Amino acid sequence: MLEDILPFLWLLPMGLFTGAYGALIGAGGGFILVPALLILFPNEAPEIVTSISLTVVFFNALSGTIAYARSQRIDYKIGVIFSLATMPGAVLGALATTAVSRERFNLLFGVLLLAIAAALVISPGKKSATRIAQTSYRSSGIGSLDFATSVIGALVSTAFGFLSSFLGIGGGILYVPALVYLLRVPVHVATATSLFVLMITAFTGSATHFVTGLFHAGTGRAVALSIGAVVGAQAGAVLSQKIHGEWIIRSLALALGLVGIRLLSQSLW
Repeated sequence: MLEDILPFLWLLPMGLFTGAYGALIGAGGGFILVPALLILFPNEAPEIVTSISLTVVFFNALSGTIAYARSQRIDYKIGVIFSLATMPGAVLGALATTAVSRERFNLLFGVLLLAIAAALVISPGKKSATRIAQTSYRSSGIGSLDFATSVIGALVSTAFGFLSSFLGIGGGILYVPALVYLLRVPVHVATATSLFVLMITAFTGSATHFVTGLFHAGTGRAVALSIGAVVGAQAGAVLSQKIHGEWIIRSLALALGLVGIRLLSQSLW
């Protein structure tokens, strides 16, 4: 195992940055890691890239969840509902990665990232929505979703599970906006709860890759990146307590837009 890891120790700083930024915005870092791996390893099959990313996202989310649990910012009721609903989609998404070419994979990923970034930037009433979420959440308390909202969240999470596992991103870039704007959860609670859900989603996708034999080719890279991500997630969780929620959303939108443009350029030219 050590011989497999040593050639990839240069990936530790990337794992550290991915873990810190991913935990800060509740996205797990997969949306950063997948494009980076696609650029660094241009001849690697999509299923290998996604298997590496999902493994790193799992350890990043696990580390971040532990940190956020200590500060009591996780809404476990929402997290459990989303996690259970996302598991079937995560399995199907992991299996579907072998059905697309590398170029089409880049194109789909790039379009998705740009669409989410645009929605976060131009969403009408964004500031008022986050303020309403903060006020209503304080008055009703953690874990107070009604039945109808829980059903909507579960249905959305099933679809997110497929997309996140298929793309190898873990799904935080999808869960955080959904929690904030659809379920009216405050940004800081949404980022913490998102990592809790990502921990389950990424584990399900990684286990599927492992059982089907897709993971083994990326073991060394996955371990090196995961070591950095575990450390980085602790730093990101601390930083998130010092940054305003609106800036976290803006940071998420900027990162998604830049990565989406890069991937589209790779797939079209």
